[in-house]
Amino acid sequence: MKDNVIYSINGPVVTVKAANVFSMLEMVYVGRDRLLGEVISISKSMTTIQVYESTTGLIPGEPVVGTGEPISAELGPGLVANIFDGIERPLTTIAEGAGMFIPKGSDIQSIDAKATWDVTIKVKEGDVLSSGDIYATTMETKSIEHRMMVPNGIQGTVQKVMPSGVYHPYDVIVTIVDAYKNIHELTLVQRWPIKEPRPVRRRLNNAVPLISGQRVIDTLFPIAKGGTAAVPGGFGTGKTMMQHQFAKWCDADLIVYVGCGERGNEMTQVLEEFKDLIDPRTNKPLMERTVLIANTSNMPVAAREASIYTGVTIAEYYRDMGYHVALMADSTSRWAEALREISGRLEEMPAEEGFPAYLPSRISQFYERAGFVESLNGSEGSVTVIGAVSPQGADFSEPVTQNTKRFVRCFWALDKELAYARHYAAINWNLSYSEYIGDLSEWYDTNVSPSFLQYRARIRALLAQETTLLEIAKLIGSDVLPDDQRLVIEIGKVIRLGFLQQNAFHKEDTYVPLEKQLLMMEAILRLYDRAKIVIESGRSLNVLTETGIFDRIVKMKYDIPNDHLELFKGVIKDIDKTISHTH
Repeated sequence: MKDNVIYSINGPVVTVKAANVFSMLEMVYVGRDRLLGEVISISKSMTTIQVYESTTGLIPGEPVVGTGEPISAELGPGLVANIFDGIERPLTTIAEGAGMFIPKGSDIQSIDAKATWDVTIKVKEGDVLSSGDIYATTMETKSIEHRMMVPNGIQGTVQKVMPSGVYHPYDVIVTIVDAYKNIHELTLVQRWPIKEPRPVRRRLNNAVPLISGQRVIDTLFPIAKGGTAAVPGGFGTGKTMMQHQFAKWCDADLIVYVGCGERGNEMTQVLEEFKDLIDPRTNKPLMERTVLIANTSNMPVAAREASIYTGVTIAEYYRDMGYHVALMADSTSRWAEALREISGRLEEMPAEEGFPAYLPSRISQFYERAGFVESLNGSEGSVTVIGAVSPQGADFSEPVTQNTKRFVRCFWALDKELAYARHYAAINWNLSYSEYIGDLSEWYDTNVSPSFLQYRARIRALLAQETTLLEIAKLIGSDVLPDDQRLVIEIGKVIRLGFLQQNAFHKEDTYVPLEKQLLMMEAILRLYDRAKIVIESGRSLNVLTETGIFDRIVKMKYDIPNDHLELFKGVIKDIDKTISHTH
């Protein structure tokens, strides 16, 4: 035991001299307080450990004890509607026992062992089960049915089954005997190494959109279920607000929100707001289909890295049950900063801006865990990853933003000027893009209308034209431009204010179904086409603007309720009647 003691301490990095008993990525307990740590480097003379808790008060000579297994998440009923820290310790349970501050070495089980669940057994004696098969279910919340699955690597014949009824999470309910006569006892809980992706039968195409009800996303820059998106933006551009809105309205079955290195007061606000939010789909609290992981900036830096992996492991677990999960990571920049700090303490060779050379591979490993899959039990599920990026000074050329851009297929660039102009969502339509359009085109054609993507292409073309013309207008003034170009600027304003800008606090505008988005685009393009004919016939644009038709089209988003889309016929009539009067 003399060898397995702390030799040196450098912030969250601890070394053990001449320790040949540990394995790479093994979970260890460090010091007399049994702080949780992970082996990250082994050499002939030294083992290096990163500690996920504060090392204040730790001294050389204290013992380090190995566990023989990697850092793993406990997966079972009780995760949904709960709040955890970066290493999956339940914060509400800690608060009840120890107050508002987490004591060092608090070894509290992630799943409450005293909780009881009304379990329905789905198998009988003699059944042959393999990895991923569902052997029991319980209603975790009113919105989520928890399906207990055979852990990976276990297959065999059911030898013993308990009757359906009320059980604690760690009670044995099914016993399996494998081909080698080994006995496996299955409870409601399983463990999974957080840095290892959960296995699937096969990956499927991303051919179904994750609908958010936010027009700028659903129409211009859609994301597929199982897709990846980055939300880069400087301070105050509305990253957190946008993720809240997305979490509330998107058609995912489950939300996993990871607050990674955010300010404590901001994280508190998030937790309080999520508790108060009502799920519009069920009229029950949104927390009933949400898992929160809170890792504030004053928590140990190494735990930031773990929080991202803990979140994605929980998301994959529910995906394997057949759910569509949306994972919000806010913010991956803080996670990258944690990598940089630990890399510096390990005296590794720094790359661009001091980040480690392996930053791109770590980012890619994280986003690679998204996907639309067929799980081992044959059900289809998905994990959609939406990562906020906080570039310093809103500089999108910095390494985290640039490397994230390489591995995501959706890029929603938030703009400081739009945010300060109270334009929500502040997504810059010139810098943003979505590579899912080709994958989703068949779905839009079949489920909405073949016109949807045609209208989208025209709207994007008009916005691009407007941007070019506004640059010219800045130099020579808009009055000098011919009327057909001034019409493009006028229609661009209608698109920006009447379509792209959305009011999260207005009951008709906070969420907009795709059918209404289609009809809004149709009305705007109808106005443009009819007005263009008038101008080509020699009439002045001023004649059209004086009718007030442009302002009326901007206000249609408020005037037409989402459940009375037939009123758009009146909007089209209004456009035709107003313009015919100007001839």
